[in-house]
Amino acid sequence: MRTVSEQDKSSALSVQTKRFVMKCGGSTLAALPDSFYGQLQQLQEEGTMPVIVHGGGPAISSMLDKLGIESEFIGGLRKTDEAVLDVVEMVLAGQINKQIVRRLNGIGAASIGLSGIDGGLIQARPVANAAEVGYVGDVTQVNAGLIEGMMALQYMPVIAPIGLDNNGQRYNINADTAAGAVAAHLGVKQLLVITDVPGIMKTEQGVKAVLPVVTTSEIEAMIASGEIYGGMIPKVRAAMQCMEGGVKEVVIADGAEPNVLRRIMAGEAIGTRIVRVREQKRAF
Repeated sequence: MRTVSEQDKSSALSVQTKRFVMKCGGSTLAALPDSFYGQLQQLQEEGTMPVIVHGGGPAISSMLDKLGIESEFIGGLRKTDEAVLDVVEMVLAGQINKQIVRRLNGIGAASIGLSGIDGGLIQARPVANAAEVGYVGDVTQVNAGLIEGMMALQYMPVIAPIGLDNNGQRYNINADTAAGAVAAHLGVKQLLVITDVPGIMKTEQGVKAVLPVVTTSEIEAMIASGEIYGGMIPKVRAAMQCMEGGVKEVVIADGAEPNVLRRIMAGEAIGTRIVRVREQKRAF
């Protein structure tokens, strides 16, 4: 029987104390070069373990079109009946999840693909407007122990955002929502949202610029004014929700930026950092 060595214990402790959650859309991940995946592999090798939660909206829409199944969005959420849910699960857990794992394994990273259904990883309940959108879920619980176990074995978890309720009903979960819940339940300090835009933009004096730091109250004001709109709204809403759960900050950044992950891990200011309140400079 194999015994746990002190080196194994030290390695597991390192994984527990140095980690982050990264959310990325499936189409964004597919378009990113091998160098981006190389950053994930290097971080893993150096003892910082990424936990990846991915989406896949465009690929789901494409498959629904091929199968002749109508696709409809209500308030930014995909209307999901059982037929759509079958396609969501097939594309997210069967296609995109395994594509990501193949690319990671192909460059030497140890990764494992999971859906929220595996091991009761993501427990869910219907969203408030379920009567309109069908089987779309909010996260009620994350089996953090399962993710911890994978990390202790030195595997990078790659998670497809599908959930189950206590009756075994599946739910389609927004990937930003799922990532925020995973980050909060794991107790990580930082959630990275990797996308195809440089961050949260604000127009000042007719010029659009990236906001390096923004508070949750400023985000609410920007949503109300229409400066934050469309697909950025669920991202920032999920960010604020996971910060309620204890995550210290959320960084939204463009995955095409050279060495973006390593630079963020090194503390470089890239993209937009979402915080509760702005840090006050001390006067001496």
